[in-house]
Amino acid sequence: MVDAEFWQWVSDNSHADTMRLRLSAKKAAWTDLAITQIECRKRADAKIPKELAFESFLFPTALSAEQCTSDTLAAFHAGLVSPGASVTDLTAGLGIDSFHLASTCREVTAVEIQPEVARALEHNASVLGLGNVTVVCADCCNYVAALHDKAFDVAFIDPARRGKDNCRLFSLHDCQPDVTWLLPKLARIARKLIVKMSPMLDISSVVSDLPGTTDVYAVGSHRECKELVAVVDLDNDAVTEALIHIWTPNAHLVFTRVEEAGARSEYGIPQQGWYLYEPWPVTQKAAPYKLLCSRFGVLKLSANTHLYTSPDKIDGFPGTCRRVINILPFSSSVLKTFARTYPHIDVAVRNFPMEADILRRKLKVKPADECGLRLMATTVAPDNERLMMVLEAMC
Repeated sequence: MVDAEFWQWVSDNSHADTMRLRLSAKKAAWTDLAITQIECRKRADAKIPKELAFESFLFPTALSAEQCTSDTLAAFHAGLVSPGASVTDLTAGLGIDSFHLASTCREVTAVEIQPEVARALEHNASVLGLGNVTVVCADCCNYVAALHDKAFDVAFIDPARRGKDNCRLFSLHDCQPDVTWLLPKLARIARKLIVKMSPMLDISSVVSDLPGTTDVYAVGSHRECKELVAVVDLDNDAVTEALIHIWTPNAHLVFTRVEEAGARSEYGIPQQGWYLYEPWPVTQKAAPYKLLCSRFGVLKLSANTHLYTSPDKIDGFPGTCRRVINILPFSSSVLKTFARTYPHIDVAVRNFPMEADILRRKLKVKPADECGLRLMATTVAPDNERLMMVLEAMC
């Protein structure tokens, strides 16, 4: 069904309005699938550019473009596996993780339950020239049950996080398959397990639910925490302390919960000309709040205010750095006159008794551009004083 005519039609109509195509295009057996290719390529262009460099890379459904792993994250996952290993990807889907694993591993067995997706996965592996990828169309639980002892070095799994009526699921027990239930069977067929999970999970619960966890990664960017990833030693469920990683394409910080528990926060109030650091969402997820002080020589604003300051700019801090250009008390007189000096400014609050939208309306200010000024309203030690800091972006 997918032949040279199909791909030529996709190429010829790649910039067309797909809604109009659905209404007006001459119908062939493959027309709907061809239009799906155009829609998915537009949607996934920035997400999987490596695969889309191949014109005959096939999307079996519209949902496959939405749910597939990005090249950036798939490369990160593959980096957790030793080169030359044998791997099974138990929830392969479109196969982006499988393809990145295959670039460094000896062999990859990609398991996919949906026949049409499995066929596309096999097609795409051939298109990409990956002869070391074997596709199995099966339920991964049944597949694991039928395997012999230690068939693979590594098992990779990304449990489905959508339930009935497309509702989001977070707990490992609720996702499909339930990895906690499958764990003893996985321990029989592989030496190491890599689990991709919702960023909404608590890291402590991950370590508790997955005995043998050696590492937990909070993975994302400066804008969001995309996922948690656990690495589990299936040959040793008595691991006493997991390493916690904060990972972005530009930063990597490692610590343990014991280190964080034993660390001590140093407190201070920002001064004009100092620098303010706001931890990235991925850093907030890992929560090394006390340890950041000793690792980077910064001062925390208060015990419950997860903002930091220093007189000199500190490189490498896993957060956004801005320069403090003004510090104002939180008072009615300041609220009334603030917009005269700063008519365009973004407003944020941390550990503050008023929501940002309400404060913005009281200040009567308009949003700034991307690299414009930012107002941070917060509470500082030692007397829980409320301050408003005007910050200059470090663009």
